[in-house]
Amino acid sequence: MPNRPIVIAHRGASGYLPEHTLVAKALAVGMGADYIEQDVVATRDGELIVFHDLTLDATTDVRARFPGRARRDGHFYCRDFSLEELRTLGISERREAGAPTLRYPGRFPAEAGRFPIVTLDEEIRFIQGLNRSTGRVVGIYPEIKDPAWHRDEGIDVGERLLTLLERYGYDGPQSPVFVQCFDPAELRRLRHEHGSRLRQVLLLDSRAGALAPQQLQAIATYAEAIGPSLRLLETHGTPPENNTLVRDAHAAGLQVHPYTLRRDELPAGIGEFDELLDLVLRRLGADGVFTDFPDLAVAFVASRFGRQLD
Repeated sequence: MPNRPIVIAHRGASGYLPEHTLVAKALAVGMGADYIEQDVVATRDGELIVFHDLTLDATTDVRARFPGRARRDGHFYCRDFSLEELRTLGISERREAGAPTLRYPGRFPAEAGRFPIVTLDEEIRFIQGLNRSTGRVVGIYPEIKDPAWHRDEGIDVGERLLTLLERYGYDGPQSPVFVQCFDPAELRRLRHEHGSRLRQVLLLDSRAGALAPQQLQAIATYAEAIGPSLRLLETHGTPPENNTLVRDAHAAGLQVHPYTLRRDELPAGIGEFDELLDLVLRRLGADGVFTDFPDLAVAFVASRFGRQLD
């Protein structure tokens, strides 16, 4: 039986409820996800909140509640608001940039409810509470968002994240946590300057292109896994085996957790969500997936790789 891949709930069960809300995280735990993702940004008063963007525009009602607080570029930045102010906002489904239409029209309707922004501290306590009440060990998967931008703004999010994680017992490679970032310099800094022993993941967007084995070996000096964009695994009509990224990463000692698998946004040439899961997990051999639909991925993994024994 192959090693069982992990299911990472992308911003929670975000295919069913608005991203990065505690209800979406609770649903993901109930659906059997192995890890829950948190994007981490900072407020004006230095609090770490769970929120995907540096700006508030696409998923909150900030423009209506705080008119005149945008920067010169027209955007409303999390960093410009105190936690107290942010708690007055409501999160709803993500909208297309500059438009009132939802990015995924078939998802949770905007008029059905608004949900609060939460701190990373609150979310960790929430997940650990669910672990206690359910008897499961669901891990966390925080991403440091734009660390260089935050340092220019006067705050070291990476250092604060490590401090908070240690407070809650996440202190070594055995801890149920992956720390992810798109910035390799940040991951090197956490590993070599701050001495972090937590498992780290270098995220790779579609612009990364093909990575040579030597590049993957270099990544393995400060990370335990890569998180490639799904586009980096596209085979363009050729057999999946022609894409060697997963195989080369494994040879360098790295796990591979591709993002993001969505039932309502399938790649060209893929007709069903299970077909996409089969390609990524079984045929290409990835070690886990980020998905907005954790229930579907959990069911697929259970049917193809065996059920998790909690």
